[in-house]
Amino acid sequence: MNKILMLYASTTGNTELMAEAMVAYLEDKNYEVVTKTFDFDPIDVGELLDYDAILVGTHTWDDGDLPYEVEDFYEELEDVDITGKLFGVFGSCDSFYDTYGGAVDLVGDRLKNLGAVLVPERLKVDLDPDAEDIVRCEAFVNTLCKMLTEPGVRSRI
Repeated sequence: MNKILMLYASTTGNTELMAEAMVAYLEDKNYEVVTKTFDFDPIDVGELLDYDAILVGTHTWDDGDLPYEVEDFYEELEDVDITGKLFGVFGSCDSFYDTYGGAVDLVGDRLKNLGAVLVPERLKVDLDPDAEDIVRCEAFVNTLCKMLTEPGVRSRI
């Protein structure tokens, strides 16, 4: 069985709703999921290596910035070799700002530059997820599941 780590930061609860939908989907498919929040749980980047895949959810602060809670994780990623490790990046965003979902892109770019394999889509939802967005969340983790079970998919990305 594959072990997946769900990490997220959520101030308004929107990214948390996305994470909960993904965890429910994964658990329904019999994946083992460990959930941690940047807000309340200590996160040691070394433990990323203990998982087959990692999902990172973050809202975007102000006009494209990382939330304070995610900054240490972002910086500490350099301390561990995540080459070839599978990640998915997602978050709630606000289309009011010029930079839509900037934090999602910052984390995704950082992971990619450090050699991680990413789910091709960086899933962004405008504010609170509706029923259609929940379906998108499920499709997002379904792609992650396929990438875990089909090594040929991982090598093409």
